[in-house]
Amino acid sequence: MGTTQLESVPEPKYWHLKTVLTEALDSEFSVGEILPNERDLAARYGVARATLRQALEQLELEGRLQRRRGVGTTVAPPRMGVAVGTSRHTWPGAGGDVWQPVDCVRSVPPASVAAALETGGEEVHIVRRSRTSHGRSVATELLYVPAASVPDLTAIDAPSGPSRARAVLRELHRLELDGQDRAVELGSAGADDARELDRLPGSPVLVLTTRFHAAGRTAALSVATYRADTCRLTFGDSPDVEIHDDPARRAS
Repeated sequence: MGTTQLESVPEPKYWHLKTVLTEALDSEFSVGEILPNERDLAARYGVARATLRQALEQLELEGRLQRRRGVGTTVAPPRMGVAVGTSRHTWPGAGGDVWQPVDCVRSVPPASVAAALETGGEEVHIVRRSRTSHGRSVATELLYVPAASVPDLTAIDAPSGPSRARAVLRELHRLELDGQDRAVELGSAGADDARELDRLPGSPVLVLTTRFHAAGRTAALSVATYRADTCRLTFGDSPDVEIHDDPARRAS
């Protein structure tokens, strides 16, 4: 990082410093690398430490940096693509699925889910899965599956836990998938999601709801909660395009 004086910059110093730091992250640092300490960075850029902290906090909010207790501030991995406009329609747990089964219980779902599944007050299978990226948890999912969608599931084959979750997914694949609908919205993490995602309650999250259709009905419904600071929405079948710095936007 070269020395940059910011005294004559008309915009807020911390915001301009954030732009300078972003360029340095793209060109000089690699994922997981530890940044110099605040005193050295502040001296290098000729700013007060309070200004530096504002810029670092903004970069952390944007998912470019992560602060790790006992380690320091490190360069975060690229955001994970969350495909919402893909033309591919597959059941959860199909080949290439990166979600990991965690647990499965039978319980009455929330009223909104029960209405979508048309199950009334009946219990459904609730499969809980998680998704990680570069060693950190980035998403958690609740998959609601009516008993009618997996009629051959037996408690003997899969009594509980991840094995039962995998059994539910296996039986679900016996149905012919007609299609799926997806909707995404910005939300805030509740206590359970915050704990699983290692965030504070109320942190911004992306909530992706998917309805899976088979035999003329909704055969399953997924509610996936993603950390907003680690994920980005993609439209299409190529989620790997990653551009941190847009020259056109910077020049505007």
